[in-house]
Amino acid sequence: MLLVAAVAAKAEVEFAYTAGAELTSAYIWRGQYNGGLSFQPDLEVGFETGNTAFSAGVWANIGSSDWMFRKGRPDITTEDGETLNPNTVFKPELDVVLSYSFYGANIGLNHYYYCDGSNFFSWKSVDALLEAKEDGQTTTEVWAGYNFGDQLGIGLYINWYTTIAGYDFVWDEDGNAKRAWSSYLELGYDYSFENIGLTIGAQLGISPWASDLYCNEKFAVTNISARIEKEFDFDVCTLNVFATGSINPDGINKDNVYINKAGEEKLYNQKLNGAIGVGVWF
Repeated sequence: MLLVAAVAAKAEVEFAYTAGAELTSAYIWRGQYNGGLSFQPDLEVGFETGNTAFSAGVWANIGSSDWMFRKGRPDITTEDGETLNPNTVFKPELDVVLSYSFYGANIGLNHYYYCDGSNFFSWKSVDALLEAKEDGQTTTEVWAGYNFGDQLGIGLYINWYTTIAGYDFVWDEDGNAKRAWSSYLELGYDYSFENIGLTIGAQLGISPWASDLYCNEKFAVTNISARIEKEFDFDVCTLNVFATGSINPDGINKDNVYINKAGEEKLYNQKLNGAIGVGVWF
């Protein structure tokens, strides 16, 4: 920290910010389908010196779990007769993001808050769902990584994420839930054609051990994805249009490679996902 302070004292500190929003046909998170048509505003503020940067921000998702906005199968009820519909519901999310970078090395914290008091992910039983609705509405993870582009000028990066609080469990052989310390290793590469404002990228995601968060029972490659994005620069803002696609190789077979349809209870466990969208940034 003394070294960081000394570097910051000698360098010119500049205020930096990112503000904007995207409208996307599907909310896809690390290869998982977490919802349908969504509006996703984003705001980050911080400082940078040249090789050092700190930022704090908020990100939100406002959308439906079913892009066709139809009700699903309301055939799950509580003891009081209340209907639980896991398909078409609005699932607003608010995330708080902190990050610090120093010569390409990065550390950070992500805190996810699901405003409806439930989670996007699969449940093994109604009892587990009801219990998690009370105390599982937040998830906190820490992460560390390295961006090779900061020092070497190439678009390669690697990040490791580990959940430390909130929604995080795995089922043992006796059917009991225990903390999983769910983790995710992400290796990515972006390449930009700056003369035409086009960027293409690819990502590989790995869940190194069993986790209900990533729906795997052992070490597994859970995400192979690609994204293409075109930017249009204007005086007051930047407009971008994008398309993304992903596949989860873990457990692929002819029965689970499909695109979700409204009303299906397989939501969030599908192995093939895609989205298109548009964003504006200031």
